[in-house]
Formats: sequence, C-alpha cells, structure tokens
Amino acid sequence: MHPILGTCPVCGETLEVTRLHCRSCDTTIDGHFDIGPFDRLSREQLAFAELFIRREGKLSRMEADLGLSYPTLRARLNDLIRAMGYEVGQEEEAPYVISDAERRVILDDLAAGKLSSDEAVKRLQGA
Repeated sequence: MHPILGTCPVCGETLEVTRLHCRSCDTTIDGHFDIGPFDRLSREQLAFAELFIRREGKLSRMEADLGLSYPTLRARLNDLIRAMGYEVGQEEEAPYVISDAERRVILDDLAAGKLSSDEAVKRLQGA
C-alpha cells in the first residue's frame, strides 16, 4: 500500500481522485472525488502534523524532538496550515494578567466596600 498522492509530482497542482475500489466485494466507483486536507501534505508536513498531535499541540515540546527553535517550528506550522488550504490567523494578543499586588488591592477594596462585586470582577479580569 502506498499513501495517496495529493499533489502532482510534475507540476505541483492538486490531484483529483477519479476511481475508488473495494477489495472486499470488487466494487469500483468512477467519478470525481476531492482529496482531504491531509492528503495535500508532503511527507515532511505530514510527519510534522503527526508530531504536533502527539505533543498535544505544544511547539515548545517539539523543540527538543526536532532540534529546531520555536520561531522555526511556528513558521513550519503556518506552512502546514496554508498547505491544508486554510488561512493563518492573526496573532491574538496575550490576555492581560494582573499582578498579585494588584489583585490584593482589588480584593481589599472589595472587602472594604469601595468596589462592587461586578467592578471587582471586571478589574480582576483586566477590563
């Protein structure tokens, strides 16, 4: 058994499946079938995707496995996303994290009645 080719080895365009066959009952179906996003990947991209899944989506855990830096792994992940036909999303801003000192002040103000519980929650969430 050979893995399905998703791209043409001559020109690099996406291949189309035109025949399916059942080994059990010998049924053959001719038509035009789309390949899935994983079938569009090169062997290297598929190996990267498998490791990414095994490492629970944590690029930091993949650094030692591949001997590559986080930015290099991130770039490979972006290439993988594009190869599967998806857009790479905008980087999300890191959520605001309040310091322990800020948290203590908010909780003290809440206990002293200087803040309502709704206002304390908003401030604790960084709003």
